[in-house]
Amino acid sequence: MPALLRRIYAARGALDEAQARPRLVQLPPPDGLMGAAAAAGLLADAIAEDRHIVVVGDFDCDGATACALGVRGLRMLGARRVSHAVPNRIVHGYGLSPALVDELAAMEPDLLVTVDHGIACHAGIAAAKARGWQVLVTDHHLPGDTLPPADVIVDPNQPGDAFPGKTLAGVGVMFYVLLALRRLLRERGVFDGDAGEEPDLAVLLDLVAVGTVADLVPLDACNRALVAAGLRRLRAGHGCAGLRALIEVSNRDPARLTAADIGYAIGPRLNAAGRLEDMSLGIECLLTDDARQARGIAATLSEINGERRAVQQQMTDEAELALARVALAGDPPLAVCLHDPQWHPGVVGLVASKLKERLHRPVIAFAPAEPGSDSLRGSARSIPGFHIRDALAAIDARTPGLIERFGGHAMAAGLSLPLARLETFRDAFERVASETLGPELLQAVVLSDGDLAADEFTRGNAEALRDGGPWGQGFPEPQFDGEFEVLGWRVVGERHLKLELGHGHRRLNAIHFGSWDGNPPQGRIRIAYRLEPDDYRGGDAVQLVVVHREPV
Repeated sequence: MPALLRRIYAARGALDEAQARPRLVQLPPPDGLMGAAAAAGLLADAIAEDRHIVVVGDFDCDGATACALGVRGLRMLGARRVSHAVPNRIVHGYGLSPALVDELAAMEPDLLVTVDHGIACHAGIAAAKARGWQVLVTDHHLPGDTLPPADVIVDPNQPGDAFPGKTLAGVGVMFYVLLALRRLLRERGVFDGDAGEEPDLAVLLDLVAVGTVADLVPLDACNRALVAAGLRRLRAGHGCAGLRALIEVSNRDPARLTAADIGYAIGPRLNAAGRLEDMSLGIECLLTDDARQARGIAATLSEINGERRAVQQQMTDEAELALARVALAGDPPLAVCLHDPQWHPGVVGLVASKLKERLHRPVIAFAPAEPGSDSLRGSARSIPGFHIRDALAAIDARTPGLIERFGGHAMAAGLSLPLARLETFRDAFERVASETLGPELLQAVVLSDGDLAADEFTRGNAEALRDGGPWGQGFPEPQFDGEFEVLGWRVVGERHLKLELGHGHRRLNAIHFGSWDGNPPQGRIRIAYRLEPDDYRGGDAVQLVVVHREPV
């Protein structure tokens, strides 16, 4: 292991190989996850009695991968009657809603299994129970004051659960339920070594990796072990047909696939189906074993993602114009709340994320739940130090009934409320922010692993850093900082700045994506950057990917 990589790991609290590169054998066992054993019993009985199991997914990447994993895993473990369903963002709203339950009645399910949602779906679960169905909730979101009336709940964040893997994504929770189910079936003698070989659930880890990375959950040791194992399968070409096709249409090299490729290329293509269309298409891509069909669906998803980017850019431009008008009257508010009657509800989260990065303030963007509706759907993104779900909970406690529904995490949340209450909510949101956000929290911070010595700008180090992950939330990708002389520059692709930099006796190529503002860079700059192999130039070439630039 290169000395540079050892230094990087140590800075993240990983002081030995086991901490730096956790393996599957280090995973906490499924019997420590509250409800997993009961869920296994519920599923095992349903399989033995040939009941109809319907896996109910969600319309984001985590929900889609969890749904596909649930269907594939249950079939591997002997279930013959397994179907799936997913809410339409505009028609049904979030999660297992009463409207979705009404639609599911035609499928005549015996057991519903929610994935990546359910912990906040009280009304939908009550409606399902009223029809005589069993309900198993698998989720990872934070619960409210009360739990829904499901038969079994598996959520590492529910009260009383001592499971150490609190940051599992929804797909990770469902994977653990399948592990518990396989163990129970083994104890019941279903897998005897003669009549049937015990299924290898590790073949599903490609789905776990993609859903976990795309959902931006912290990559603690548990999640890093799961993601690393899934990446190994994808790099070896052993992923499911749909993920192989998505890698292909994303123009990524599967042998060098990283968590960043999942986050920036594969995840958005799956997410786009749920944002603009129907996530059923994304789940179909993950469930098919026909390579030709997978390539066709992946191409369609890539086209939808292109449409999503165009809609997102237009909405972001409109949001920035609205903020510019606010700025004329003074500084932007501590917490930004935006609404436009023409915005698409599936894209407001991306707009909120873009503005949060630019302003370094919590942002909520609202759009009509459907065209012309007086019901709003909002998506919130926050900054470190301001727990956005707790802020919504505080508003709900102070003004009961103001928010119709809400849920989420520290950094991202969703909510719905009537258009007539938007101004009241905006005032309440800014009030809560003013009580929490001090000047130090409003100052953006760029974290650095320090400077690189002249002899550390090598291809070997760049490849070691690329392959030393998975990097992500809670285990950040290495980036460095230093002062450089600008030896040359040019604009590429209209918005990106290509730089030639001097560092001692070295000349280094660099690129700063989306940074061209019409002003030439200063002659000497300080930058924060990532060191990456330059596969375009090949050989020993490296490239600096600039993440922040300022004059010296």
